Amino acid sequence: MQIIKKKLARRKRRRQHIRKKLKGSATRPRLTVYRSAKHIYCQAVDDFTGVTLASVSTMSKDVKEELTANSGNVQGATTIGEMLAARLKEQGISKLSFDRNGYKYHGRVQAIAEALRKEGIEV
Repeated sequence: MQIIKKKLARRKRRRQHIRKKLKGSATRPRLTVYRSAKHIYCQAVDDFTGVTLASVSTMSKDVKEELTANSGNVQGATTIGEMLAARLKEQGISKLSFDRNGYKYHGRVQAIAEALRKEGIEV
């Protein structure tokens, strides 16, 4: 139990360090990523107005149809990135500030960013 608390405390400290540098606006929203053991959640946020502009998760109905049983892997993260890019393009957003939320830029978090870049979104 102590190990889990220490891990969460370290991630919280990293998250605060990252967030004090990032601010999302209407032209360049902040893309925040949350990952759990089974699912991945992404949302583009305008911090000045406090509005979520677009969000996608592996729990969404349209994403569940595309993914197989295991949606919390790199393949699921790539699908999330592609679907988020499509939703952002509909709104005319082409630039994002990437908030990895204290997670290492590795694996699923990296797959989301690379899928967005492949679709033409500047991260």
